[in-house]
Amino acid sequence: MTDTYEPRLLTRYREKIRETMKAKFNYTNDMQIPKITKIVLNMGVGEAVGDSKKIKSALGELELIAGQKPVGTKAKKSIAGFKLREEMIIGAKVTLRRNRMYEFIDRLTNVALPRVRDFRGLNVKSFDGNGNFAMGLKEHIVFPEIDYDKVDSMRGMDIVVCTTAKNNEEAKALLAEFDFPFPKK
Repeated sequence: MTDTYEPRLLTRYREKIRETMKAKFNYTNDMQIPKITKIVLNMGVGEAVGDSKKIKSALGELELIAGQKPVGTKAKKSIAGFKLREEMIIGAKVTLRRNRMYEFIDRLTNVALPRVRDFRGLNVKSFDGNGNFAMGLKEHIVFPEIDYDKVDSMRGMDIVVCTTAKNNEEAKALLAEFDFPFPKK
């Protein structure tokens, strides 16, 4: 990628969303305007205890979705009942920032979420009180990068959007400007 490339949503944030947020919340300084800082994608692979190939396919699929290499998450302690040993890789996660983050938001809101079965909008109770939003997907195949025929099993994934907003109201307004599909009242 060259330095001149700028994602569509980043341009929209700079030109339109910042002004809208400034007017809506009466910010006196441009640094008060909230922005999205990072997105964390997490995929738990419990089946990896019995079959190490499952974690390899999960890492590969998460890399296709995110556009960058994920890291394996390790078990913190051994649990004999689950046949789990300490330091065993049982999940995958990746943190997106800057251009990749905006590209992911674009694909999430315009392609992936409309493909979710029985989708009625995102839950507005999924904010943590500090301006961060968490959501879960039951099937990772809603992303167009995943070839349905090559998937060995359906996996869910967590998506956490971290913002600089001070409260839930500011964060919801910011994400709504990025076309996150919150239900209308």
